[in-house]
Amino acid sequence: MPTSSASTTDSARSAASGGVQSLERAFDLLERMADAGGEVGLSELSASSGLPLPTIHRLMRTLVACGYVRQQPNRRYALGPRLIRLGESASRLLGTWARPYLARLVEETGETANMALLDGDEIVYVAQVPSKHSMRMFTEVGRRVLPHSTGVGKALLAGFPPEEVRALLGRTGMPAATDRTITTPEGFLAALEDVRRLGYAMDDNEQEIGVRCLAVPVPDSPTAAAISISGPAGRVTESATERIVPVLQQVAAELSEALTTPGTTPTA
Repeated sequence: MPTSSASTTDSARSAASGGVQSLERAFDLLERMADAGGEVGLSELSASSGLPLPTIHRLMRTLVACGYVRQQPNRRYALGPRLIRLGESASRLLGTWARPYLARLVEETGETANMALLDGDEIVYVAQVPSKHSMRMFTEVGRRVLPHSTGVGKALLAGFPPEEVRALLGRTGMPAATDRTITTPEGFLAALEDVRRLGYAMDDNEQEIGVRCLAVPVPDSPTAAAISISGPAGRVTESATERIVPVLQQVAAELSEALTTPGTTPTA
């Protein structure tokens, strides 16, 4: 019996809708795996997502076949190595998109501007625009540091529950970069309370003597991100901080809007 063009169109729409739904569900599962630390069991995914086990199993088989997920010997599932290339490329693009905003920070504050992400338990710098001063701070893009001694680390971790912060600090340790570095979980958690109260974070000679850094998170960023300015302590004074922090917060809000608005390429 011939199939009408209307029924053929309806079938195509249904297939397209099902394909989009499967894609959305697959990405949701990947994000849930990342939130769980990168390795989960099917029952955990079912409980957190509300999807039936057969649906999750089907999606995971596809993700395993594509290399985005791998099945461990213990039958649990872990994020796969093909995601690394995607993440590295996305980080480079994020840094490129942020540069115009960082350049504006330099123009308005006079100090070096940075953007950093939380990658696992470490802070990684993904973009920088240097100050025009002859005496300026320089951090190599791609450099990784522990979060407890940095302004960006405090800005990022201030949004995490205390138990998660303690767990992270337990994994990384809290080595002293200078004699001003916070080296106890209690001290660091107290510093995060200050960040939440004040609306910004400060690294006051904690990563390098003679250097101060002011940082704020990028609200609603697709991945945890913060922007900062850094400069000599003699220039980043208390009065300078009062002037700089509102600029940091405004630029972070504008960058956030650009990053979270579908179909736009961020420009300052």
